[in-house]
Amino acid sequence: MLDNIQSNEILDRLPAHLQQYIKPQNYDDYSPVNQAVWRYVMRKNVDYLSQVAHDSYLEGLKKTGISIDCIPNMYGMNRILEEIGWAAVAVDGFIPPAAFMEFQAYNVLVIASDIRQLEHIEYTPAPDIIHEGAGHAPIIANPEYAEYLRRFGEIGCKAISSSHDYEVYEAIRELSILKEAEDTPQEQIEKVEKRVDELQKAEVKPSEMAQIRNLHWWTVEYGLIGTPENPKIYGAGLLSSIGESKSCMTDAVKKIPYTIEAAKQEFDITKPQPQLFVTPDFAHLSLVLEEFANKMALRKGGLEGIQKLIDSRNLGTVEFSTGIQISGNFSRVIEHEGKPIYIQTEGKTALSHREKELVGHGISTHPEGFGSPIGSLKGINLAIEDMSPRDLRAYDIYEGEKISLEFDGGIKVEGEIITGTRNLQGKVILISLNNCTVTYNEEILFKPEWGRYDMAVGKEIISAFAGPADHESFDLITHTPSTTTIKSKKTPEREELESLYESVRNIRNGENTKFSLNASFDIVRKHHPKDWLLSVEVYELAMESDQKLAEEVKLRLQEIKKQRPEVAHLIDDGIEMAETNMVTP
Repeated sequence: MLDNIQSNEILDRLPAHLQQYIKPQNYDDYSPVNQAVWRYVMRKNVDYLSQVAHDSYLEGLKKTGISIDCIPNMYGMNRILEEIGWAAVAVDGFIPPAAFMEFQAYNVLVIASDIRQLEHIEYTPAPDIIHEGAGHAPIIANPEYAEYLRRFGEIGCKAISSSHDYEVYEAIRELSILKEAEDTPQEQIEKVEKRVDELQKAEVKPSEMAQIRNLHWWTVEYGLIGTPENPKIYGAGLLSSIGESKSCMTDAVKKIPYTIEAAKQEFDITKPQPQLFVTPDFAHLSLVLEEFANKMALRKGGLEGIQKLIDSRNLGTVEFSTGIQISGNFSRVIEHEGKPIYIQTEGKTALSHREKELVGHGISTHPEGFGSPIGSLKGINLAIEDMSPRDLRAYDIYEGEKISLEFDGGIKVEGEIITGTRNLQGKVILISLNNCTVTYNEEILFKPEWGRYDMAVGKEIISAFAGPADHESFDLITHTPSTTTIKSKKTPEREELESLYESVRNIRNGENTKFSLNASFDIVRKHHPKDWLLSVEVYELAMESDQKLAEEVKLRLQEIKKQRPEVAHLIDDGIEMAETNMVTP
């Protein structure tokens, strides 16, 4: 995919399983109406946000080269972002949360390259380039916040999901696409809304991914900074919404000090948020993130961690105390006195050490699953991993020896040792045996006729996390979204309107144009009576060059306000920006 994209050193590091989500930006697909929507939102936002956003916002706009007048080109953004150690890629709408966070871990900003329709200029439930480019990009110019974002991605992509999480993701993605698409039948929207509502209200134990996604939402997307009495905006969802950036500053929205309790607070992506969390500073965000990470299976491991992987029914990894990592779909754990004593995967499994697949232990070697005991040998205080070569010899744990090992809890391994594998510290991490039988009480877990038995060595499981230890071990190029964003239909009426927007844009830029300012206004008034933004743009230019035309346009805008009261405040804001010239074109 990167063959079609102007790459850089940061993007070149992306693994193939992330590259599959990237798509070309196709800058020429942005219509003149799209450009006008961007310009209106940015002019309004920069004017207002200069008063209520964190100082990093305006500084970041300058550093990242985000233009007020034009939708940013990804190529240009990447040239500038590279200077602060980041990059940007275009994607199609929502991507799975784990992938989104892993991009962050690589210092890559994911940008949904579509842009909201004029009808949704204040807020869209679908991710778009206003939200991503004008919301996320400026704030990452703050080094402390950028490191929080990277670290969040690093931890978040290891969070264990549930099958329920993926159902919610697919439903929300579909709903956001339908709501942003034009002419979607209301009954179709309501049907998907009902499904989203049912899924969100389902009584399921929230997974690690669900909880860390909440933390992401209440900080990266909808975060406030300062004090509840005097907050500033830094969350991208607020920075990119001309509606919520205002409403969130009112008493109608409750302000709560940000703590780890935010992980329990669910959200509805399709509606304005009734409460927001306020962090005292960016450093506090990292403190809460580390507090949450300390509760994750990533750091705790143990029986609970394995059980989370089994419940997830997704590819995951456990790491033993020796550092050996087992990646696969976990299907079973045998426990004794609250501790795991045997684990089992089903299907393709790979063994790794320090995120690198062990030679000869990929999915071709373990295509049908892998099982191994965990813990110490019964009656022996010394674990195998802690045994010196002399100890191993004394207990006949040696190449060519026939052994019978009984572990605490009742797992027995009997067979002939072929060889052992050690880590860099000299600890045995894997023992391979021939003619091996593994039993638990009367149950046979492995038979000699199944071939060589590879036994992972470790007295405990120190970590369990989502995804494989080595991404090269598995074919992860499998992303096929069930829905894709819906493009606006091209009609003669729309094409004429776009040509009018293009003419006005060209006039502003001093370029040749198809229609004059007067002609553009005359056509839009006669043939596009519902459109208001083009008249605002004409009014802005007429204020400088043709007062008579400016008066006509203003009268027309007052008529539209009466006919379409839902956009009256947007028209007023446009008139105010033109008359006060708060932001120069």
